[in-house]
Amino acid sequence: MAGAKKSEGVDAQFDEMVEGAKNALRTVLCLKEGEDMLIVVDDSKKDIGMAFEKGAKILGANTHTYSLSNHVRPILDVPGDLSGMFKDYGVIINTFGSDSRETPFRVKLLYEEIQFNARVGHAPGITTSMMREGPMKVDYSKIVAEADKLMDAFRNVVQVHITSPSGTDVTLELDSRLWQTDVKIKEGDFGNLPAGEVWCAPVENGANGILVVDGSIGDLGQVPSPLTLRLKAGKLISIECADKAFAKEVEELSHIDDMASIVGELGIGLNPGARIVGVMLEDEKASETAHIAFGNNLDMNGGNNDSKTHRDYLFYKPTIVATYKDGSTKIMLKNGKVVCI
Repeated sequence: MAGAKKSEGVDAQFDEMVEGAKNALRTVLCLKEGEDMLIVVDDSKKDIGMAFEKGAKILGANTHTYSLSNHVRPILDVPGDLSGMFKDYGVIINTFGSDSRETPFRVKLLYEEIQFNARVGHAPGITTSMMREGPMKVDYSKIVAEADKLMDAFRNVVQVHITSPSGTDVTLELDSRLWQTDVKIKEGDFGNLPAGEVWCAPVENGANGILVVDGSIGDLGQVPSPLTLRLKAGKLISIECADKAFAKEVEELSHIDDMASIVGELGIGLNPGARIVGVMLEDEKASETAHIAFGNNLDMNGGNNDSKTHRDYLFYKPTIVATYKDGSTKIMLKNGKVVCI
C-alpha cells in the first residue's frame, strides 16, 4: 500500500512537469502539430527530458532524444553526430546539467542549433522544481505584454544609469541597441526555459562604474558575500569579495579569453514565479532583479563580443534611469519595480 502511494506521488509530480513543459512548448516556442523536435539531454535531467517528450507528443509533435551522457564530460566541443541532426528539427530543447567548464560548449552548441532556423529552448541546469511550479507555470501572455511595453520604452535610449541598495553605481552606453525577450522564441533564435526576461547588448567599451553582485553568478550559484566588480571602458578591471577564494574563482573564469572580461549584456527579470535558487537559469528571470553579463553577445542586436563564454552577474532591486537621444530622461525601474509603463 505504501509503495502504491509513493508511485502515485511520483506519477503526479511527473504529470506536473509535463504540464510545465506543455505550457512552455505551446506559448514560448509555439510548437506546432506534426513538427519535429529534438531533445538534447543527459542522465542528470533524464526525467525532465521525458516530460518535454510527453508534452510535445500531447501537442501532436514528433520527438527524438540525444543523450550527452554517451560522451566523456566535461564536453568541450559539439559532437559531430549531434551537429548533423540540427537541420532536421524545427524546435530543439537543451536540458542537461550545468558545468562552468562546459560554457564554451554551450555557446557553440546554441550557434550551431540555430543555423538552420530552429527555435531553441535552452535549459541547462533546469530542475524538477522549476518544471512543476513557479517560473514554468506562470501566465506567459502577461509577461509578453509587459516585456513588449518595456522594450518599446527602451527605444532610442542611448545610456542607462543603474544603482542598487547594495552599492551598484554603473553607467552603460546603449547607443539605441534594440532589446530582446525570451518569452516568444522566433525561428533562428534561442531563449531560456524558464523564460521571462528582456535584455540588450550594451556598447562593449561603454560601461563604467561599480557593480555590486548580491544575488548570484552563472554556474557558481548564490554569492557567499557581495562581490564588487569595477568596470572601466567596458572592461572588468577588479574583483573584490570578503571570500577571497570565491573572488579568485571568478577572476579565473573572467579570463578564459580576451573578451570574457568585456561587458556583453544588460538583462531585466520579469517572471513573477521565478525565485532566487542559485541557478542562473531561473534567477535571472526573477522580478525585481537585473543582471550584467560579460562575454559573448553575438546573438544580440549590435553585439560584437566573440568570447567563448558568457557569464551573468545578478543583483537585487535595481533603479534604472534612461537617457534618450534627445537628452530627456525617464525612470524605467525603481527599486526593482517597472514604473515606466
